[in-house]
Amino acid sequence: MNAHWNSYLNRRLSRRELLQVSSTGFGSVALAAMLSDEARAATVGPGASSPLAVKPPHFPAKAKRVIFLFMHGGPSQVDTFDYKPLLKRDHGKPLPFKRPKVVSSETFNLLKSPWEFKQYGQSGMWVSELFPELSQHVDEICFIKSMWGSNSRHGGALLELHTGSDTFVRPSMGSWITYGLGTENQSMPGFITICPTQSHGGMNNYSSGFLPAPYAGTPVGSVGVAARDARIPFIANSETPRDIQRMELDYLQELNREQLAGSGPDAALEGRIESFELAFRMQSEAPGLQDISRETPVTLKLYGIDNRISEDFGRQCLMARRLSERGVRFVQVSHTYKWDQHTELLRDHSQNAHEVDRPIAGLLYDLKARGLLQDTLVLWGGEFGRTPTAQGSDGRDHNPEAFTMWMAGGGVKPGLQYGSTDDYGYYAVENKVHFHDLHATILHLLGLDHKKLTYRYAGRDFRLTDVHGNVVHEILT
Repeated sequence: MNAHWNSYLNRRLSRRELLQVSSTGFGSVALAAMLSDEARAATVGPGASSPLAVKPPHFPAKAKRVIFLFMHGGPSQVDTFDYKPLLKRDHGKPLPFKRPKVVSSETFNLLKSPWEFKQYGQSGMWVSELFPELSQHVDEICFIKSMWGSNSRHGGALLELHTGSDTFVRPSMGSWITYGLGTENQSMPGFITICPTQSHGGMNNYSSGFLPAPYAGTPVGSVGVAARDARIPFIANSETPRDIQRMELDYLQELNREQLAGSGPDAALEGRIESFELAFRMQSEAPGLQDISRETPVTLKLYGIDNRISEDFGRQCLMARRLSERGVRFVQVSHTYKWDQHTELLRDHSQNAHEVDRPIAGLLYDLKARGLLQDTLVLWGGEFGRTPTAQGSDGRDHNPEAFTMWMAGGGVKPGLQYGSTDDYGYYAVENKVHFHDLHATILHLLGLDHKKLTYRYAGRDFRLTDVHGNVVHEILT
C-alpha cells in the first residue's frame, strides 16, 4: 500500500476525496445528483449566490411554474364534479354503510345535489350546473376524484394541503418549489400569495418554515382586502433617488456582512440581507406588474372583471397570469373561507361558484392562447370535501375521506378522470390519492424528485412529503 493511500487512511476523507478514490462507475452514477444538490446548497450561507437564482431540476421538467386556485372551506365534490346518480335516487334514505368520524355533529340521511349534472367535451366529463363556464374547458382538465386527507378540521387540513403536515409547522409547497428551482425573475419573489387567508393556520400556510427566509410566500393583500386594493407595499420611493438608495443599501449591507463575519452563520441576518436586495430590485418590476390598466376590455371581460360578482376573484386570476408570465415560480390565489356550507348549501355554493367560474375559465383560456398552459401547472381545490349526508336540512359536514381536485396544463393528461369514490361519494375507493401523493406528483412535474429535495434541519433531512408519497404516473403525459 503506497504512501499516498496511507495519507487518506490517516485522516477523515471529504466527500469529494471519497469520490476521487472510489471507482469510476460510482462517481459517474453520483455526479448528476451531486451537481444538482450542490447547486441548491450554494444558495445558503455566507458567500452564497442569490437564494432565488435559477437552479437545475433533478430531471427534465414538464412544468415550469404553478398557479394554485385555493377554495378555502371545502367545496362539495358531489355538488361540483363527482356525479352520483344513486345519491339522487336514494335522497332522504339512511346511508347504507358505516359513516366516518366527522368534525362538527351527527349528520343525517342522504342529501341529493340541488344541481343537475351534464357531460361536456369530447371526454364526456360530468360537471354540475354550478360551473357553466368551466365546463367548456373539461378537455383541458385532469380530475382527481379520489383525493383524501388525514384531518377533518380546517386548521389541520389546510396545513396538510399546504405543507404536508397537519400537526407541525413546516415549509409550504410553494417554498419547497422555490427552494428547489429558484425563480426566473430575479426582481420578484419566487412565491407570491394573493389575498391569503389569515385563519386556520394563517401565515404558516405560506411560510418557509425552517427553510431560509427568501423562500417564504410574499403576501399581496389579505382576506378582507379587495383584490383591486391588494398591492405589494413599500416598493415606491419618490423621495430618494435610485442611485442614493443603492449607496445607502451598499453601506447597510457592508455593516450586515461585517456582523455576519463576526457572528458566524445567522439565517435571520442572511435572510434580511437578501430581502433588502430583493426589495430594491422590485421597485423597477412590481409597479408595472400590478398595473392592469393596459389590459384590453376583452381581457377584463374574459376574467369577469366587468361583473361585480366575479370581479374580485377575476382580478386575482389575472394577476396570477401576469406574475406567472413574468417568471414568478409559484402563485396562489385564494377564494377565502367561503366554501364551508354546514347550512345554506344551495344559496352559498351558488354564490361561490358564480364568483369564481368565469375567472377560472378565463385563466385557462388565456394561458392556452398565450402558449403558457403547456408548461404552467394549474391546481384547483380545497382542504377537504363534504359529506353526501345532510347536516341539518340543507348543509353538508366536513369530509376528508373523499373529495375532488383538478389540475390542468404542465404535463398532466387532459380530459382525464382519475380515481373514484363509492356510490354516494363518501369514501375514495379506487386509486386513492393522499396529499403526500399530490405533492410528490407536483414536484415530479417540475422535474424534482420528492425524495431528493431535502433540507437538513435539527439533525434530520426533511422533505415536503416527509416519509410518504408516491408519484401518480397514470395522470402524466
